[in-house]
Formats: sequence, C-alpha cells, structure tokens
Amino acid sequence: MIHVTLNNGLQMPQLGFGVWQVSDEQAAEAVSNAFKAGYTSIDTAMIYRNERGVGKAIKQSGILREKLFITTKVWNADQGYDNTLRAFEESLEKLELDYIDLYLIHWPTPQFDQYVDTYKALEKLYHDGRVKAIGVCNFEIEHLERVLKECEVKPVLNQVECHPYLAQNELRAFCEQHDIFLEAWSPLDQGGDVLKDEVVVKLAEAYGKTPAQIVLRWHLQRHTIAIPKSVTPSRIVENIAVFDFQLSDSDMEQINGLDCNRRKGPHPNELHNR
Repeated sequence: MIHVTLNNGLQMPQLGFGVWQVSDEQAAEAVSNAFKAGYTSIDTAMIYRNERGVGKAIKQSGILREKLFITTKVWNADQGYDNTLRAFEESLEKLELDYIDLYLIHWPTPQFDQYVDTYKALEKLYHDGRVKAIGVCNFEIEHLERVLKECEVKPVLNQVECHPYLAQNELRAFCEQHDIFLEAWSPLDQGGDVLKDEVVVKLAEAYGKTPAQIVLRWHLQRHTIAIPKSVTPSRIVENIAVFDFQLSDSDMEQINGLDCNRRKGPHPNELHNR
C-alpha cells in the first residue's frame, strides 16, 4: 500500500475501500473482506446508512484502531454548526469509535449557504481531537475559495467524482496549488463505459491486468486518492492488486486523452437533496 501525507502531516492510504450503495447488512461482510484483502482505509457516510455495519466489521477485525483510517461524512440535512456537531456524535456512536480519522462535508449545497458554518463545526471537532483531519466532498473551486478565505483549517482533501472520462483537471490543479489532495469517488466510472473503452482494454491486455486495475493505476500515478467499491470478494482483491506494475508516461497520456467531462453523478451546484 502507498500512503500519502496530508497537509496536516497525517498519513493516509492512497487506495481505500468505499461502501456507497452497500446495505448495512452487506457492509459488515464487505468491509471484513476488504480488511482480509489488505485495505485499511474505509470510506462511509451518514447518508449511506451503513455506519453500523462498518463499525461491526471494525470491531470484529481485531486490527489495531491506529492501523485503520476511517472516513465518514455529514449529510446535507445535517448542515449548520450545531446540527453538524450532533450528526458527528451520531456517526461516532454508530461506528462504535472514539474518534474519526477524516470527517467530510458531503456536498456544498450552495443554495442553502451553510457549508461555511458546517466547516467551522468540523474545525471545532478537529481542534478538540475528535477527528484527525477534515475536508470536503464535491466542492467546486468557488466553494473551496470561500472555505480557504473564511475558515482557519485548510481541507486535507476534496472528494469528487473522478475517472478517465471526468479527469477534473482544472479542479485538480487548483487543489494541488493549495496542497489539497483530490480523492476520487466512482474512480471506475461505476463499472461503466470507461472499463470497456478501447484504450483501456488494449492497455489491460498489454500489461496483463484488468481494465479496472489499469484505471486504478492511472489514479495512483496522478497522485489521486481512490476509493473503489465492490461487494464481490474477487473484485475486492482485484482492485487492490495494483502495486506491482507502473504505466508508462505515454500510456498515461493515452488515458488522459479520454477526458470528455462526462459525469455519472450530479453537478455540485445542481444537487438540491436534503
């Protein structure tokens, strides 16, 4: 496993395990399988409704808490300073943990204009030692600029949809400029067209790897943190087997050329769910 150093000095695995769209009942088994495969970073969220299942797997794993990196997120309906502090306590209770490694704002939902107050609650949790690091999800440059201007603690990362068809180059450049990591959700395009793309398929054949492994390797070599999700044991193992090869510069460029700004999820300024 490769670890990256976040801007507050904390070490984080560059490849983690996501549990979006995994039921609470499935989560315990999926996360247990992830631990067996070698993952130590798990990414969940309040809205996924599977924090209890994740907590169960952590408890049963026998892995020392300090060896794990656990991320969860505050949902849109819980934004605002006091609401965020309450939501954090609820997530902590469900996960049965004493602290969270990384706590994130799930969406900026700028139309409600609460993300700055929400982030200030994250800062309190950070200063109080309840979380080791804080960050954001799905923030555009304009949202990040406001947080950097109005808040004290720089986000360690911005988790956004990112894959070869949505490379997020402008956002990534801004984050790099401010020492903020980009973390990719749906790094495999949710198993979609990217994995069938002729460029990716040909590279998979050339390297003796699967298309998913080629795409994950692309993320790693771009210094992006990635959190692929699967409930299939063989795929969980497959997705972490990406540290024994390296894509050439020309092959990286081929994949970079696939960017067409195609999203699977909503644009952050268009998500209104609470």
